[in-house]
Amino acid sequence: MKYPIPPLNPLRTFEAAARLCSLTAAADELHVSQVAVSRQVKVLEEYLGVMLFRRLHRGIELTREGKELYQGIAHAFQDIGHAARQVSRRGRRDILSIQSYTTFSQRWLIPRLAQFHDANENIEVRLTSSLLATDFETQNIDAAIRSGYGDWPDLNAEKLVDIELIPICSPTFYETNKLSSHKDLARVRLLQSMARPQDWERWMASVDLSLNSTSELRFDTSALAYEAASMNIGVAIAVKVFVEPQLKNGSFIAPFKETCKTGEGYYLVWPRNVEPSQTLLKFLSWMRALMNEGNGSTPEA
Repeated sequence: MKYPIPPLNPLRTFEAAARLCSLTAAADELHVSQVAVSRQVKVLEEYLGVMLFRRLHRGIELTREGKELYQGIAHAFQDIGHAARQVSRRGRRDILSIQSYTTFSQRWLIPRLAQFHDANENIEVRLTSSLLATDFETQNIDAAIRSGYGDWPDLNAEKLVDIELIPICSPTFYETNKLSSHKDLARVRLLQSMARPQDWERWMASVDLSLNSTSELRFDTSALAYEAASMNIGVAIAVKVFVEPQLKNGSFIAPFKETCKTGEGYYLVWPRNVEPSQTLLKFLSWMRALMNEGNGSTPEA
């Protein structure tokens, strides 16, 4: 090389000491002794033939040459770290990281993951939950579940299920409260997710019902609202595909058969500007086969 690079280990040690303005702090960050840090800095100083630090009574400070060197290498180490993170995220082909909504995970995705894992035992699925949109630039996520109309310009979007709303309650609640007409909802407790605050309003509009309920309970997630409905607390508004197994086995009742199709859906999304990992491509292939088989409804519980 025309301009040989100094020994990298002493250079990395110097960068930490210069950034932290402390040999002790650099030793803690690098998990070595302060003596080892001093030795590595001395090696670099001897290699360059200059002093890089002034040793003071209460610490150290950079010399003029030390400042010049630090300014020249600081961004280089940041770039190296960024490149390593990118390679690590896209290179670990045996790991699939997905972010999803809690209710979608519990009611739709988790019942299917065993089938995917049986077919791909070498892939470790890491599933996290959040109501916030995934930031693929800063989060170590391969794909995410997102609700909407699928029109995100910076994302690829694969529709998984349509969002269709239906009221649900327990059989006991249904018998006790004699829900025979839409207007009977005015005298019972309505259960709603704060993550989907317009669902009751949408369903009522679809059946031409004008109702100002004074008895409501709101929950952080739809899953909690469904749980409250199962405990005879009230009538929840549900995404139909999430409660189909319970409607089939009778643990939930749909007091009114009318549903409301919102035009929205749940989508699997991933960034357009990043090549998908092999694990994500396998997951997409499996998911598409699942949809083509007409298996969009939730498996029996």
